[in-house]
Amino acid sequence: MSKPDGTLLVNTGRPHGAGIHGVNPPIVRASTFVFDTLTAFEDASKTPFDVPFYGRVGTPTTFAFEAAMAELEGGHRAIATSSGVSAISAVLLGFMADGGHLLVVDTVYEPVRRFCTRMLARMGVETTFYDPAIGAEIADLIRDDTRLIYMESPGSGTFDVLDVPAIVAAAKARAVPTAIDNTWATPLFFRPLEHGVDVSIHAATKYIVGHSDAMLGVITTNAAVHDAVRRATQDLGACAGIEEVNLGLRGLRTLDVRLRRHAASAMQLAQWLQAQPGVARVLHPALPDCPGHAFWARDFDGAAGLFSVELTGGADAARQFIDALQLFRIGFSWGGFESLVLPVHLENRALPRWANTGALVRLQVGLEDPDDLQRDLAQALAVIAP
Repeated sequence: MSKPDGTLLVNTGRPHGAGIHGVNPPIVRASTFVFDTLTAFEDASKTPFDVPFYGRVGTPTTFAFEAAMAELEGGHRAIATSSGVSAISAVLLGFMADGGHLLVVDTVYEPVRRFCTRMLARMGVETTFYDPAIGAEIADLIRDDTRLIYMESPGSGTFDVLDVPAIVAAAKARAVPTAIDNTWATPLFFRPLEHGVDVSIHAATKYIVGHSDAMLGVITTNAAVHDAVRRATQDLGACAGIEEVNLGLRGLRTLDVRLRRHAASAMQLAQWLQAQPGVARVLHPALPDCPGHAFWARDFDGAAGLFSVELTGGADAARQFIDALQLFRIGFSWGGFESLVLPVHLENRALPRWANTGALVRLQVGLEDPDDLQRDLAQALAVIAP
């Protein structure tokens, strides 16, 4: 497929046809759909993800969002869920419900690590956390009972970019499915299924919704694994609310404009921060010294607005820096219009390579004027490195 752009984002998942109709899909709120005959009900039950059947399966609003995401990702079908974590949990359960071995990148989002070490462990799943720089050598970790290789690229907190094609090639050689969290890049900047990944997951709460006002997840799969993932989402009842789905559709229309503004502002700030006193390192995939930068340059079409800064003064300095910021507010999540900041904690990582990493601070660069954000960062840095 061609690369998604503003034109596709404006037109995908919308009604197109003769006659007068609204430019947006209608918001269909329904738990129950009624049928004139039992035969009609039974016919609908055969294709419940294509026609209205039951609200938990979806309404036409859900179907419009799912069709849009499948088109943007170049996938077979997409599945909307209640949050990013619910989407990831459904994928993991879809492949690991019978136990076995799971490979997960060590830079994974912390709630996913907890799901693996708590919930999946109780189900007899053994999880191995692998180095994000492993590339083709992941073949050495694949076992006969390996059921899935899970990736996140760039990784949480430290933004290591994976050699996705090399990992996928090793997985396919052993017939092991692969899944990836693609929230940071969105389909505008990276399309995992084009690189052979089987499942692409988004916390649509972030850039896709884009306004910090809805929780939403979405899973896009190829045809080979779709049924297994769909069954898991249905068994979990992890359905998305219609208002949230509609906000996801709304967000898609402006994603191109918003994401490119996030990206440009973040790049300006990342380059400026590199030269500032008190800053030891800037972890931004578009910068040459970020781990995996070469893979980002090869595989991605852009860099989003989220990155980390390693400060020289330790944890106390990081706390002072965060508290001194005024435009960057303290809070979870990212991808909305507002700039945010949080400390990054690495103590739960399985591998020792991050043991000597200094105090990390994650910056979500919003849609404010980047010069104002730069001044805010400058005054906060002056507190810890006068």
